[in-house]
Amino acid sequence: MILEHYPVESITKISFSFFSFGPWDEELLTIEGEELSLNDIEHRILRPIWQDPIIHYALNCASMGCPNLQPLAFTAKNTDSLLETGASEYINHPRGAKKEDKKLWLSKIFEWYQDDYGGNEAGVLLHLQKYAKGNWANSLNEDELGIEYHYDWRLNKSGP
Repeated sequence: MILEHYPVESITKISFSFFSFGPWDEELLTIEGEELSLNDIEHRILRPIWQDPIIHYALNCASMGCPNLQPLAFTAKNTDSLLETGASEYINHPRGAKKEDKKLWLSKIFEWYQDDYGGNEAGVLLHLQKYAKGNWANSLNEDELGIEYHYDWRLNKSGP
């Protein structure tokens, strides 16, 4: 879809009606006779089946704020490994989470899907601690961190 609309600065600029914010609710594909949107795939299929916040590291909306696209297709044999890799890469990169002074800057993914992470910021922090490495993991133990959320909707492209 990005390629069909390229050049585009953000997936949010691809809309099928005047009031839409991106293509998520458009029925873009048909599987076994059922028309599905991107939201259907994420919210009606993947999240309910998986029931684990780690699924968010497999989903990518072509934005800089998303977890990395993995270099391999997901298969029955490598899904767990790719999800673990995705979680570690995202949480240990400033796009996913970073700390400046006493403020923790988190991706809005952790706010939008907070219910998947235990329903509160404490659950999000526990999830981050599971995948954070080194001093970064230790700094997440501080009690007085103010949390701010951010998201970069720019297209995750390289080149001009």
